[in-house]
Amino acid sequence: MTFYAGIDFGTSGARIAVIDAHATLCYQSSRTFGTVADTALADGWRETLFSLLGDIDRPLRQGLSAIAVNGTSATVLLCDSAGNPVLPPLLYNDARAASALETLRQWLAQERYLNAPSSQTVLSATSSLVKLLWWSQQPAFEQARYFMHQADWLSFLLHGQPGISDYHNSLKLGYDVVQLRYPEWLTELSIAPVLPDVVAPGTPIGYVQPAVATHLGIPAHCQVCAGTTDSIAALLASGAMVPGDAVTSLGSTLVLKLLSQTRVENNTYGIYSHRLGDRWLVGGASNTGGAVLQQFFSPAELAALSDRIPTEQPSTLDYYPLLQPGERFPTNDPQLLPRLEPRPADRVAFLHGLLESMSRIEAEGYRLLQTLGATPLTRVFTAGGGAQNAAWTTLRSRHLGVPVERSQQPEAAYGTALLTLGTLPLNCSSNL
Repeated sequence: MTFYAGIDFGTSGARIAVIDAHATLCYQSSRTFGTVADTALADGWRETLFSLLGDIDRPLRQGLSAIAVNGTSATVLLCDSAGNPVLPPLLYNDARAASALETLRQWLAQERYLNAPSSQTVLSATSSLVKLLWWSQQPAFEQARYFMHQADWLSFLLHGQPGISDYHNSLKLGYDVVQLRYPEWLTELSIAPVLPDVVAPGTPIGYVQPAVATHLGIPAHCQVCAGTTDSIAALLASGAMVPGDAVTSLGSTLVLKLLSQTRVENNTYGIYSHRLGDRWLVGGASNTGGAVLQQFFSPAELAALSDRIPTEQPSTLDYYPLLQPGERFPTNDPQLLPRLEPRPADRVAFLHGLLESMSRIEAEGYRLLQTLGATPLTRVFTAGGGAQNAAWTTLRSRHLGVPVERSQQPEAAYGTALLTLGTLPLNCSSNL
């Protein structure tokens, strides 16, 4: 039998899933990173990668046909000609490159680039491109030959070909996912020589290096495929398949992703689209979510009180649950204040009001995506911790007016494994 492995590198740890040719889950395991210094991050990732692969049951490992890796979006490395990091990696949320943001804005403000794409995916202190521009101002940049995302570098450790990325990770690098090429304004920047070649997620790049295959007991014919980001891998695992399907992630914040036949971009509301073959994954994120709930309730209280919510009765409380002022989607108001009053003495009623209000915000978000041109919503899959809350699911279903289901597979590693099967419609021509 042949098997396919997907590896998910998240913020606190990594997970692996092995599936067979029928997409049946055959094996999974995980490892946490622990607390390490920035200078040891890359070494820790390398050790975790090889440990996860080495721990696979021997019969499965000896039958591996393909491997793919996902990483956190905009977690990046600057590497020398041998693929070794010349500086510690910058994580997805690292904003130390903010000083380079103005440089990029000024570049795009030139008359010849007035019509250049300038979406928030690039014009952000944490974008891959801004981090690269900041790195280009550091003395160590003289040693740089390749700029790689976390998933790119981990894949390189397996196949040995540095400088290859996928169009999901490269969106925040400025890659044009419509034309499938780097735009002119980007190729004229001084950092252009270190930009990676870009292929479709799931594209076979090469075989596992002989030394790696021997060390891990993996077949020499095992291919390494281009990866994706962790959030898109989670969508692939969810079961969302056709335009109108969506995935809501009920984590610390509320993240919406709608599979659409049309692309939607809107800087005002922080909406952008990832390419999925000839379709688009339109997304937006609200600052409301589980972090607000955790401010008032323990996990045990949430479970117990949720069971007592009269879900057939709409709450009369009208909240906008936020931890701090400011919202962008589906309301664009940087000064929007948290609205958490009046607060009833009955904690069940208070929780009911919070969950009802978050359900309303979710529904408003999907309506906004559709108003801006996305495919109408027909079904919502739910990921994240909130997916376990039956009362919240009932409230959300009433507001959304469409079926609400749990994601078919909760782990992003499973979605990454699906990439290696070659059955997902993601392949487009590329510049490799």
